[in-house]
Amino acid sequence: MQLAKELSISLINKPGRLATLLAALNKEKVSFRVLSVMDSRERGTLRFVPDDLAAATEVLEKINVRSDANDVLLAELPSQQGAFRRICERLAAEHLNIDYAYCSFNSAAGGKGGGLAVIKVNDLVKAQRVLSENGFTSRRKQPGRRPVHAR
Repeated sequence: MQLAKELSISLINKPGRLATLLAALNKEKVSFRVLSVMDSRERGTLRFVPDDLAAATEVLEKINVRSDANDVLLAELPSQQGAFRRICERLAAEHLNIDYAYCSFNSAAGGKGGGLAVIKVNDLVKAQRVLSENGFTSRRKQPGRRPVHAR
């Protein structure tokens, strides 16, 4: 679990706009860990967590694209069914609101599974503490041998 900076950009919803922005980032060798694009009719919202915030911001300024930086949580997701759901349940149990979230999953052939979740919450410090306590997996009893008296 770690805190990270995410860039949020509002783009006109036209063909090629996203491709142009991504090409500019690629030209300057700016990479990112996870990316999300959502539309809202005339405009789209691009959110991504760059590996190098300063370099990404510089590229965006060069191409005259305004961005906002937000603090978010990055959570590594194990390759277990329901991993993201368990994160949501833990946050809800502590009365933490998820403003938005998006995930990437590595389930391609040959991939080791798992993924990465980007989570924007109303209290990042508390959320980080809650999710860091004993990991973020559920507290279900692990399968094992039944007690002798139950056999």
